[in-house]
Amino acid sequence: MDLGASRRGVDMGPSAVRYAKLHEALQRLGIQTIVDRGNLHVPIRESAASDDASAKFLAVIEEVCDELAVIVEDAVRAGGLPIVLGGDHSIAMGTLAGLTRARGAPPGLVWIDAHADINSPGSSATGNVHGMPLYFALRNGFARSNQTVQIGLRDVDPNEKRLLREFGVKTFTMTDVDKRGMMHVMEEARAIAGSDDAAIHVSFDMDALDPSEAPGTGTPVKGGLSYREAHLVMEMLYDSGRLGSIEMVEINPILDNRNQTAALAVGLICSALGKSIL
Repeated sequence: MDLGASRRGVDMGPSAVRYAKLHEALQRLGIQTIVDRGNLHVPIRESAASDDASAKFLAVIEEVCDELAVIVEDAVRAGGLPIVLGGDHSIAMGTLAGLTRARGAPPGLVWIDAHADINSPGSSATGNVHGMPLYFALRNGFARSNQTVQIGLRDVDPNEKRLLREFGVKTFTMTDVDKRGMMHVMEEARAIAGSDDAAIHVSFDMDALDPSEAPGTGTPVKGGLSYREAHLVMEMLYDSGRLGSIEMVEINPILDNRNQTAALAVGLICSALGKSIL
């Protein structure tokens, strides 16, 4: 999916992650059964209709997300742990819809991102839907504000600040990470997202990392998470025993340096599934 973003190339992210040997890395962790459902068909923007400038390509994105929701729901019902590869962050609408339908309630949500992604069509300055998935998920009941945590924020629109307050989402900016340390941030995040015995979903935008670590992303912002902070997020989610699904998005191979960002994404997925130093 690249319809939600303005910069091209992020649609090749899933291929880059496979090329970085995700399957082999999972097998080395001892995971015996890996089912790759392949890529969803996403129309190219030249053939897709974009009638509404306030939410470009929204109708097409929603169609793809509906298909993704079915696949995610089927995976959970079959006893699997879905790993959804993006693509731009608009796909989170489909992932969260499928998780909610499979479990009968929204998951606890840990959203790792430099951006809040909570603009509405009426508040967005660009009309890019990858800046709106959390808004739609909360509005449509596929996420609950009291079990949603955002970590790594450092580029938030003025209207998003208002929407975050209105929805009541718990946020940890990079200033909070600097002051409190990632361990304390994650302890609180796990408690919020995992309350009421909810399974936790992590939606990880690679632009949460500092561009020096993850150059292959379309909306880089200096001052992001370090390599070790990002891995600690995933390690502590694994340690919670509550992690039920993973989403890695906004990997753009065109902007990357020798597939560095995709390889880092593979490492983060493995940390979330139990890989440890010793």
